[in-house]
Amino acid sequence: MDGHTLDLALDGPALTARLVDLPSVSGQEKDLADAIEGALRPLAHLKVDRYGNNVVARTQLGRAERVVLAGHIDTVPIADNVPSRLDDDGVLWGCGTSDMKAGVAVQLRIAATVPEPNRDLTFVFYDNEEVAAHLNGLGKVAEAHPEWLEGDFAVLLEPSDGEVEGGCQGTLRMHLRLDGERSHSARSWMGSNAVHAAAPVLAKLAAYEPRRPVIDGLEYREGLNAVGIEGGVATNVIPDACTVVVNYRYAPDLTPEQAEAHVHEVFADCGVAAFTVDDHSGAAMPGLSHPAAVAFMAAVGGTARPKFGWTDVSRFGSLGVPAVNYGPGDPLYAHKRDEHVRTELITHCEERLRSWLTS
Repeated sequence: MDGHTLDLALDGPALTARLVDLPSVSGQEKDLADAIEGALRPLAHLKVDRYGNNVVARTQLGRAERVVLAGHIDTVPIADNVPSRLDDDGVLWGCGTSDMKAGVAVQLRIAATVPEPNRDLTFVFYDNEEVAAHLNGLGKVAEAHPEWLEGDFAVLLEPSDGEVEGGCQGTLRMHLRLDGERSHSARSWMGSNAVHAAAPVLAKLAAYEPRRPVIDGLEYREGLNAVGIEGGVATNVIPDACTVVVNYRYAPDLTPEQAEAHVHEVFADCGVAAFTVDDHSGAAMPGLSHPAAVAFMAAVGGTARPKFGWTDVSRFGSLGVPAVNYGPGDPLYAHKRDEHVRTELITHCEERLRSWLTS
């Protein structure tokens, strides 16, 4: 077996280890994309397409529904945690084990071993999820080939510790600029301190009471917080500008436009000179009432939880495809030096998905 080959006959934990041992830091996914494409093309029941380092494989059986199973193939930079290591307690260690090569292994196992599913399947393996949104491979595929992503329901195999997490919250980052007038600090009365002018903004944030809306039976917890502040010219100068950076994590019952309007409303009386959106990714509804989601929950068991962070289920939501997060990794260990996954959970997730797609 050469350095860029994947054997889909391996079980889920062994395939995860193999994926980890093929490094794929964001922007360097070509070798792994080549290996995934090479492993899938011989499977007669799949039509395989590729766009950049994004691989999409689909069954074409004429089923009444189509389900998308998606996962990103990139990782954060390696932190002396490759190659992978399996300990005696059934824990697999290494970069990407949790986020999210265990989930990708489950995708590949289903693709290889379920040739006649009860629903048509689309498998999406995409690059550049861990970096800036404009580089995201799923977004690029959605823009260039939206028909490849059509479906009735999607499962993103992001780490969720083997539990279903519905939808995701939106994330908005906005810069609030406060203006003043520069002067010598020895004659401060000749100026107006822009850093001091930020006090009303900080007071609003400290007193802010976030919403906790219930959507599809899931309680989402919003948050509006300062994540940065910048101001000052020199130690003997009264600053004439200060910027407070705020991050709004909002529930999926708000549109992006409503989220931005809310931030403007909160700080409307704080003397903010300019509001500038730095980054914004919309939320996604849970979609748990969809018939495919109901069947999915019945097959995998457990109790659905809200997704507080942002994931690419939002991109599926923008395409009109309800989506959930469900994967074997533990999100608490994503991106950590001691990143790991319990092998029993890889097997469990694969078995539950197989049950759902074959019963």
